[in-house]
Formats: sequence, structure tokens, C-alpha cells
Amino acid sequence: MRRAIIRTWLATTLATAAPVAQAFAAEGMAVDVVHFWVSKSEAAALDVYRKAWAAAGNQWVDMPAENKVAVQRVVSDRIANGYAPAVMQWNANEGSRELPEMGIVLDIDDVAQADHWRDVIPATVFDRISSKGKVYFAPTNIHAENWLWTSTAALAEAGVKTPQTWDELFDAADKIQATGRRAIALGGARWEVSLIFNDIVYHKFGPEGYARLMSGDAELVQDPRMIEALDMLLRLSDYVEPIEQRKDKTWADAAAAVGQGKAGMQFMGDWAKGELAARGYSVDKDFDCSLVPDTSIAYFMVIDAFAFPLTNREGTAQAQQAFARMVLDRDNQVAFSRIKGSLPVRTDVDPSGLDRCGKLGLEMIKAHKGEVSAQSQAMPTQMSEGWIAVVGDFFNNRNMSPQEVQKRLHDLLMQR
Repeated sequence: MRRAIIRTWLATTLATAAPVAQAFAAEGMAVDVVHFWVSKSEAAALDVYRKAWAAAGNQWVDMPAENKVAVQRVVSDRIANGYAPAVMQWNANEGSRELPEMGIVLDIDDVAQADHWRDVIPATVFDRISSKGKVYFAPTNIHAENWLWTSTAALAEAGVKTPQTWDELFDAADKIQATGRRAIALGGARWEVSLIFNDIVYHKFGPEGYARLMSGDAELVQDPRMIEALDMLLRLSDYVEPIEQRKDKTWADAAAAVGQGKAGMQFMGDWAKGELAARGYSVDKDFDCSLVPDTSIAYFMVIDAFAFPLTNREGTAQAQQAFARMVLDRDNQVAFSRIKGSLPVRTDVDPSGLDRCGKLGLEMIKAHKGEVSAQSQAMPTQMSEGWIAVVGDFFNNRNMSPQEVQKRLHDLLMQR
């Protein structure tokens, strides 16, 4: 969210009484929730929290938006009309600390201390939801971006196994393509391309180099390995539909293609598993899961969360604190992640409620091995969006050389 919007939000929230307060004058506590969980699996997962909130006698006013950018637009519109929402979906990333620094979100540290969040939440997550010693975000789940989803039927017909190396992956792609199926499923959004590129960057630069690049190290972008990474990304573009054919498709459509056996592989975060399950497909039967080759020692972590804007509505702060406590409830955490395809943020949950893919992820989180921030979490928001745009356009349009892209990425990081 741009600083101008944040300043407007702060001024409006503190100076203007909400004109819709009467709309919440009902029994129980009420919250209006702005979110972008709108796919079939995402909506079903969010129902876990909706139902838990309603079961406690409270009201949930749903405000879905198309995506993260649309959430920011909705919140901006609410600000312009004189009131902020009680709850908004947010990623607990590097840029999220702007919100508490500007003093516009409620600190929920009393809830976190009373419920001993520090004892049951991984240190990496706890750090991301905190600012200057206080907790401001209620984390819903942990996602990892570096998963490879494969179609059981497509790989069987091609006579290949789940790739464990990049050479095996390209070999599998050639053989799947030879059967008449699409080797790699992909939607039309540029961020989907950036997930693939992040995997390649880790492969080429290793954990230290990856961390430096994701932190905005402009000098390292000039390393010859960046050209190798871009060449590798361009090679993968031969295995996906042209952008004209997939521009209106989503990541969920791509996941469905893997489940149906129309495509062999998809690079996507573990929310793809939630979508596959929501569409009736089963792990080990219809699809398989593995971490992308050469990233198997790392977990590209994304932390979903809710934030609680300051408002002047009577009783809202109490409702926000109750909402945060509801989000971290152990049973709600497991039920949500089982549907979403993610991991609970609590490490004290019963792993029997998770499938094989989920248990693998939970083991990695508990062991505190290989946790790295995903690119979208490590970079400031505007820098991340710029990175995604450059990489996505290179892959989709093929109208730039790797050297040109390298220069653009270097210039982008130099603006930090």
C-alpha cells in the first residue's frame, strides 16, 4: 500500500467517526473482512473462520476482492468514505511493517502474550508478525512457493518419474509434450512466472546468493549466473501455452489441468494442492507433490495473515482481538490448512490431519531447516512488483534479451 494511502487512512480513521456504525448494531461482535481468497479452495478454507466466528454468535460482513491489488483498492475506497474495515487480509512480509510503523493498525500483543503465541509459532513467523516488540498480525497459515505438482496420468503415459533434477525435469517435459499433452501448466499472471524464476535463481546462486538477491543486492544481479538463470527461464517458456492462449487463465485453471491429466507439471505454491483437492483430485492417485529440484533443502515461505486497522467504531477493537484469537485456535488452524493446502502456523498441532505433502512441510518447519523468505515477502512491495513485471514480461513476450532483463533488474534494485 502506498504511503500516500497510508497517510490518508491514518488521518481519516482518527478524525472521522464511521457513518456505518449503526450497520453493526446487532447482538454479538461484528467485523467487516476484506480479502482476496476467492478461488474455490480459498473460499472453502475461509469458511472455516467464517463458521467459527458465526458459531460464537458474531457477525461477519464479507468483502471479497479479486486479488491483492484489488484489496488495496477496496481499502483505499473505504478510507475515502471515512471508515476503515475491521479486518483485512495481508501478507506478513517485509513491506507489512509499514502499517505498524505508521500507527494505523491495532497491536494485538495482549492476545499474543495471553495465548503464548511465541511458544507455538516458528521464530521466522513470529518475527514477521511483529514490529518493535509487539504483535500486529494474526497469521493464518504458512505457504511455500517452491512446489512442483505433477500429473500421475501424464507422467505415466510419458514413461517418466517425478523429476528430482533440472535435467530430469527438461527430459520429462520433452516426453510429456511428445504425448500431445501440455508439459507445463501456467496461467496468465506474471507472478506465476516469477515463482518459477525464483526456483531457478536458488538453483543457480545457492542459498546465500538467493538471500542476497531477494534482499535487493543489485551488484549480484550483474553476476554471469543471472544470464544463465534467464536463459533457463526462457527455455521453460517453450513448454507452456503462448500468452495469447492463457492470458485469461488463472493459476487455479492450471492446477485443474494437472489434475485432469491435460498437463504434466505445474510450478506453484502449495495452495495448488488445496485447489486440486477442492476439485476432487487426490494426492498419490491423481497428482504428486515434490519440492522443485535443487530447492528441496529450502522452504520458500509465504505467511498469510489478517491485520486490524484502527477505527472509531465502538466495540471494534474488542471484536478484532477476539478475531485474532479465533484465527490462532488450534483446531481452526488445522481445518483451514487442510483445505487451503498450506501449513498451520502453530507447531503444536496434530499432524495426522495433514496429507503426505503437508506432513513433509511441517517436518521442515519444525526442524527450522532451510526457511527462506519468498521473493514477494523479502522485497519491499514496489520493488517486488517491479521484479515480477520485468521477469513476467520477458517470459511471456520474448521481446527482450537476457542482457536487457539483467540491466532492468539491476536498475530496479538500485532504486532501493
